[in-house]
Amino acid sequence: MNYTLNQLQVFLKIVQTGSVTKAAEELHLTQPAVSIQLKNFQDQFDIPLTEVVGRKIHITDFGYEVAVSAENIINQVYAINYKTMAYKGLLTGRLKISVVSTGKYVMPYFLADFMKAHSAVELLMDVTNKSRVLKSLENNEVDFALVSLLPTTLHIEKLDLLENELFLVGNTESDFNATDFDKGFFRDMPLIFREKGSGTRQTMERFIQRSNLQYGKKMELTSNEAVKQAVMAGLGYSIMPLIGIKNELENKKLKVIPMKGLPITTMWSLIWLKDKKHLPVPLAFLHHLKEEKANIVKRILH
Repeated sequence: MNYTLNQLQVFLKIVQTGSVTKAAEELHLTQPAVSIQLKNFQDQFDIPLTEVVGRKIHITDFGYEVAVSAENIINQVYAINYKTMAYKGLLTGRLKISVVSTGKYVMPYFLADFMKAHSAVELLMDVTNKSRVLKSLENNEVDFALVSLLPTTLHIEKLDLLENELFLVGNTESDFNATDFDKGFFRDMPLIFREKGSGTRQTMERFIQRSNLQYGKKMELTSNEAVKQAVMAGLGYSIMPLIGIKNELENKKLKVIPMKGLPITTMWSLIWLKDKKHLPVPLAFLHHLKEEKANIVKRILH
């Protein structure tokens, strides 16, 4: 057997996600690279680890047993690394955070100083939609989650970090004037929504419903970046968080369209399960945020 630690990590991620494509996304690798690693790993066993039925990959019973062993091996490797760092007197361990997709513009600011101060800490940050973020929190797979809309079905504790303002935006060729904005404004306006399960979409739909607005053509895209590019290309308009479009506004690729009732203000909050017993690394991170939050927010806003 000549399998590598990287092959074990790739195979474990495929088992966890049930998909080569999703595993590649989460590992930040190309799909062909993951497929090659999987093939090289499987070739070392006489019994199949996976089988493809109807273009969908399925894990065999033997594959699941190998995945359990792979996870144990990977955890032991991490333990060796942590013990080495701890012996040197460093804070060690993993910090696991699940972040809603638009939160990728926010969370790095709150992580940067902490990660620089604790080089032995390993960061695992999953950026996905709100539904998957809350699922990982509910399953106790992460220490914290970053959301802009608080869940109503989980018992949580929270730390508010930063206000989240959402504006109606279009590209710079948009010629709407403030006087155009009555309730019929959206009827001829193509609107671009995020996918179902997105917090941004929920906020946008609540605003439209609350304002009793009618709209015509509707598009649905699965990431904030895709929405941003579509708006810049002139495909339509969307209600988007300011934090994710600052550069485009400054570079005059997008513009805010004034409208009564906007901006919508929500709150970026770090949440965790109530009564969760945090390990030293998550506890240290919480302490850091409580001490430095005001300074970090000041840097973001300026």
